[in-house]
Amino acid sequence: MAEITVLGAGSWGTTFAKVMADSGREVTLWARRGSVSEAIERHRENAEYLPGVRLPDTLRSTSDPRVALDGAHTVVLAVPSQSLRHNLAAWSSLLPPDATLVSLAKGVELGTLKRMSEVVVDITGVDEDRVAVVSGPNLALEIAQEQPTASVIACRDHDRAVALQELCTNSYFRPYTITDVIGCEIGGACKNVIALSCGMATGLGFGANTLATLITRGLAETARLGAALGADPLTFSGLAGLGDLVATCSSPLSRNRTFGARLGKGETVAQAQAAAQGQVAEGVKSCSSIRELAQRHGVEMPITEVVHRVCHDGFDPREMAGELIGRKTKPER
Repeated sequence: MAEITVLGAGSWGTTFAKVMADSGREVTLWARRGSVSEAIERHRENAEYLPGVRLPDTLRSTSDPRVALDGAHTVVLAVPSQSLRHNLAAWSSLLPPDATLVSLAKGVELGTLKRMSEVVVDITGVDEDRVAVVSGPNLALEIAQEQPTASVIACRDHDRAVALQELCTNSYFRPYTITDVIGCEIGGACKNVIALSCGMATGLGFGANTLATLITRGLAETARLGAALGADPLTFSGLAGLGDLVATCSSPLSRNRTFGARLGKGETVAQAQAAAQGQVAEGVKSCSSIRELAQRHGVEMPITEVVHRVCHDGFDPREMAGELIGRKTKPER
């Protein structure tokens, strides 16, 4: 029996489980495959996702969700955004009553256009105040290597956010709290799409000016969508907005940036997906749902529009710059 359960043993799920274990907590990590949980138990390593990173002895692992969830007061959902609904439906009856549910996924669900916290409420029926999200500069490998970083825990219930903050504060991981769940989730979802565009630009051989332009204008369109949905504009100048965006758009560790770079170099979407070897670039799917969400609310998101066309309509990344630069001129604000 553990006080905290993390459902999903990918790179970020395993890393966040390590963060909480390093904060002095008893943590159980659920892995879909028994071979992964057995390797963690036996060798203290998730070699597939975090090779060379030793996991704490207080972090246990199992492939049985019933065992993993037994007695947990905090349940962390660490599966890709487009599979959260399916997985959570299978786990819902096993969730301990009154447990805090924490989403690590960054995306907008296809079809429903719901944010991840909305999907959690939709499936479980829990009150919105019981659902928290984690965002910020969350490049998993760097955090697993205990490089100093800050992050954000967002929850409508401030006291619950503070309680989570205490659970995962340690010598290398510093979480801040906010109550703006909408802004936190929109920032986390949109930055994946902007990172795809930055990757494409890098693959095409463009330099720092182009990347700075995409990051800055990408932040502007993200903030426009957030404002239309009721987010606090200040959220986008913080860790869940600018911080996450800069890290994801700049680092070769970013799956979305790497995926975009492959497209920029001439690979097809299928070739880039094959090269990813099972790692999920969330922005490839989320660009479609974010684009549709923006259209529903009358929000202009030109970078998101171009990324969607490249990933799903066969648009050539080499035409991206001309498409964006050639738009009608206007004031910056």
